[in-house]
Amino acid sequence: MTLQARLDAFKADFEAGKPPYSVPRSVIDTMHRATAELIASGQAERALKAGDKAPAFTLNDPEGNAVSSEALLARGPLVLSFYRGVWCPYCNMELQALEAVLPEIRAAGGSLIAISPQTAPNSRKSVRQNNLSFPILSDVKGDVAAAFGLRFALPDYLVELYKSLKNDLPTFNDDPAWTLPMPARYVIGQDGTILYAEVNPDYTRRPEPEELLPALRRAASQAA
Repeated sequence: MTLQARLDAFKADFEAGKPPYSVPRSVIDTMHRATAELIASGQAERALKAGDKAPAFTLNDPEGNAVSSEALLARGPLVLSFYRGVWCPYCNMELQALEAVLPEIRAAGGSLIAISPQTAPNSRKSVRQNNLSFPILSDVKGDVAAAFGLRFALPDYLVELYKSLKNDLPTFNDDPAWTLPMPARYVIGQDGTILYAEVNPDYTRRPEPEELLPALRRAASQAA
């Protein structure tokens, strides 16, 4: 089953209220409203895209070790995934799908990292729950997501909904701001140029991981 098929199946069950899900229709309508407004804002079109230069960054892994994009790019092209957090089932399914293609990413000379605004303990939980063998980095305050044009502030009505659902982002992220990154996936060449970009303001839609492999392989062949 493709990643998107898995996401669609989960979404259908969730919105139909199938066990173990039991969510009022008003909650679903609010989520749809927020997604539609983010799409209409045009922010995704303004995010960094193929041909742009990726900003350099250094973030900590769950053990507190600093990981530098420049150091990773010195070894080969970089696959970068921005996701919302361990609380997001769509994100977890995407991380699992990326793990499945990790051997192909490494065979092409690339490395893979994921970035979220969540705290280190939650990143460790992501790694453990999804059986990941690539690092998850904590983007404190969402500064790296902002540099890529991905960070957005949740509207007040969505903040209230999240609070009612006990989805406490300030605690998850150790940040009082109610912000998230739009899910995004990039392939970055060793010179820092973005070779592949997929940004989607609809968090239920994710590209298949295999779609990034051609750009990654081209980058590896050019560097050879």
